[in-house]
Amino acid sequence: MSSFAPASSKKAKKRAAADGVDGEFFPGIQKIEYRPDAGPEDVLCFKHYNASEIVYGKSMEEWLRFSVCFWHTFRGTGADPFGFPTLHRPWEDGSDSMENAKRRLKAAFEFFTKLGVKYWTFHDRDIAPEGNDLAETNRNLDEVVDLAVKLQDETGMKLLWGTCNLFANPRYMNGAATNPDAHIVAHAAAQVKKGLEVTKRLGGQNFVFWGGREGYHTILNTDVLAELSHMASFFKMAVAHKKKIGFTGQFLLEPKPKEPTKHQYDYGQWEPLT
Repeated sequence: MSSFAPASSKKAKKRAAADGVDGEFFPGIQKIEYRPDAGPEDVLCFKHYNASEIVYGKSMEEWLRFSVCFWHTFRGTGADPFGFPTLHRPWEDGSDSMENAKRRLKAAFEFFTKLGVKYWTFHDRDIAPEGNDLAETNRNLDEVVDLAVKLQDETGMKLLWGTCNLFANPRYMNGAATNPDAHIVAHAAAQVKKGLEVTKRLGGQNFVFWGGREGYHTILNTDVLAELSHMASFFKMAVAHKKKIGFTGQFLLEPKPKEPTKHQYDYGQWEPLT
């Protein structure tokens, strides 16, 4: 997802090339431990969270299923609408290459394990670059997911949920499921189909739909009834494919009003998608 990728720099390229794909990305940092006696000057420790402590019959780890969101943590640049990126990752070379994607994923899993969390989450375009067409994009995703499967097996990490980025590419400017261009709706459907399949392969417990572009800015240039009907059909197709491939995870809708569409269709009361 190029909009999240850090800007290229000679320093980043030099460091990434020197470390290689298999280097240690957080040298000198050990696994973060619980230290109830830690003082104000102590850092890189948990002062209140004790994963094994039993609370009302379950451990804190069971009650608090923390996950690391890949896009904010490893694709965010620290930029805002008024400035340039401020986060310069030593493993990043500023490219959308497969080598960079794999190096980034290895850095992420080292971070997960040292932090001590059990779950992670991602968008499809966070972990693998988009290709020249859908077929190439899917091949890229499969190749990175191969590595993710290996890293999950090695570390015991689990996927809390996967999702599809149906908002960053300019094609989705006017929505994905509710886009007036049938070609774009078809592309979005194919993207969700693949997203469901890789989420299942990674043992994902949920699949999220965030409809940030599904809606309208003014009632003057939309047909609300038609778009809601198209969105419902899109969800029904997703449910049908979920059942076809045997994915048992829960579908989740993530409403965020006015982010970015002024009136979003997923902001309201919905029945569970099963």
